[in-house]
Amino acid sequence: MQSPSPPRILVCGLGRTGQRIFHLLRQQGAPVQGLHSEPLACEPEVLVGDPRSAETLLAAGIQHLETLILAFGDDTLNLAILMQARVLNPKVRVITRLFNSSLGERLDCSLLDHTTLSVSALAAPVFAFAALGDRAIGQLQLFHQTWPIHEEKISPDHPWCGQKLANLWDDRSRMLIYYINPQDSIDLITAIRQKRVLQPGDRLIIATSPRRQRYKWSWSLHFNKTLHKLQRLQRYGRSAVGVTIALLLCVAIATVTYLYFSHQVTVADALYFSVGMITGAGGNEFVVEQAPVLIKLFTALMMLVGAAVVGIFYALINDFVLGTHFQRLWDVTQVPPRHHFIICGLGGVGIKTAQLLQRQGYEVVVIERDPQNRFLRTARDCKIPIIQGDGGLPATLEAANLKTAAALLVVTSNDTTNLEVALTAKGVKPGVPIVVRYQDGEVATMAQQVFGFEAVLSPTDLAAPSFAAVALGGRILGNGMTGNMLWVAIATIITPNHAFCGVSVEAMATELDCVPLYLETATATVHGWPLLTTQLQTGDVLYLTLPVQQVHRLWRPRKSPLDPVDRAGQPCPAPVAFDGLNPPAATPSQPRFGKFLAR
Repeated sequence: MQSPSPPRILVCGLGRTGQRIFHLLRQQGAPVQGLHSEPLACEPEVLVGDPRSAETLLAAGIQHLETLILAFGDDTLNLAILMQARVLNPKVRVITRLFNSSLGERLDCSLLDHTTLSVSALAAPVFAFAALGDRAIGQLQLFHQTWPIHEEKISPDHPWCGQKLANLWDDRSRMLIYYINPQDSIDLITAIRQKRVLQPGDRLIIATSPRRQRYKWSWSLHFNKTLHKLQRLQRYGRSAVGVTIALLLCVAIATVTYLYFSHQVTVADALYFSVGMITGAGGNEFVVEQAPVLIKLFTALMMLVGAAVVGIFYALINDFVLGTHFQRLWDVTQVPPRHHFIICGLGGVGIKTAQLLQRQGYEVVVIERDPQNRFLRTARDCKIPIIQGDGGLPATLEAANLKTAAALLVVTSNDTTNLEVALTAKGVKPGVPIVVRYQDGEVATMAQQVFGFEAVLSPTDLAAPSFAAVALGGRILGNGMTGNMLWVAIATIITPNHAFCGVSVEAMATELDCVPLYLETATATVHGWPLLTTQLQTGDVLYLTLPVQQVHRLWRPRKSPLDPVDRAGQPCPAPVAFDGLNPPAATPSQPRFGKFLAR
């Protein structure tokens, strides 16, 4: 049977992110074309035109495209192109870059063959992992968690040097993703079965279970936070306290005056009349009926002064209690004293990194200069302390308790600002771990070497492989680059027509040069050594990693002379060809397929 041709891909929008996606796809050998709104000196062969017009898309071959990637940095423009493309070719598969993640989720639910990706959402976990000390190169979705992926380069003094690969295989908290041997191109499973020993020069791609901080609450900690809130209420309520003192002083002066000039008036009567006269309630008028003219003039003056003081007093109390000030002051979250993470820049990467760290149990503080930032409300709703100021000033960093912080993440959209803030932080607290955002990946590597930051990361370089992987491989759980090779983590449903139905996981892994992670059956999750000997059957969901060029082979006919059989010993149906993008259609005998796609 002749293999289907690879999908034809059009990358629309060759900005920084689009160019990176375009180069990755071309590097992997995919037949890809680029389309941009204006000529590019660095890409003379790309198509040029208004991507929203039907004429431009028709000239780009939209009617025969299989995959369209919309990589512009403008959500409105990407949506306009999406609608025009679907009018011209309703079957084209579309991958859209969107900043609005909630809109992206709705689009994915409403449109067939549509995937929304966000550069911020893809890059934020790697920034968080870097702040936690994990030198992550990517992320992987396993067991409903985001696992950091990092590379272990085996050196003579590495703790794993001389250990057998088999010793590292059966560990639920660590997933072996890929194995690279400089001497030969042996796959990981074969190396494990041959009892290979790790030698200097070997490289392992590994995913580790994410760490989670657990808070230790105590009555003393809770009392201290409550006391701090009361102190803030007292500090911000000084004006109300001052007006209250002025009101009480007026009452006291009036009471003493009436007692002094009229010995027949009791203290209670004088106080009652003073309060009624100043507040306007009235009462006990006999106190001043027979009083001298000076007392009557004094009373009139106190009425005017009292009316002003009482008016201000009522206005402050109403605004403070019935307005938003009380709630805002009481709900405000104080800056943690120590072991917290400071995020400078509340853009898309900043807010998602803050939310991710907070969900993992860590305390976070945000520094943002723009008082109109659109994510300020989101951060306040998450109870994240916000310091509005310039992160490049030492006073702002000290207000965020930088000297006792666990790490600083500088993730504004301006590279120069990021460098300024990071260098200022090194002056305030030498040795504090600093993670810096830099748009240009090559400059980011040099900046890390020159300035000694913990990590300098480019969101574009982190996100582009995901766009390329989704374009080539369907449902992707994670991806990464090793040298010039793009590999992906994918979940595949074993259908009756699957090429490896009834075949053991070990045999499939050896043939495809893939690494099985775990298997979900109808009754259990299989991992470790039992996974290798398990036979795949209809309804199983296998999670594995493999080079992106091998993805289409998951559903293509096997070259092995062995006829696959299921666990009952019956022959599996003959496999069908597959284009590498979408799994074969489900049949009524696949009760778990719909559940799998819904996840």
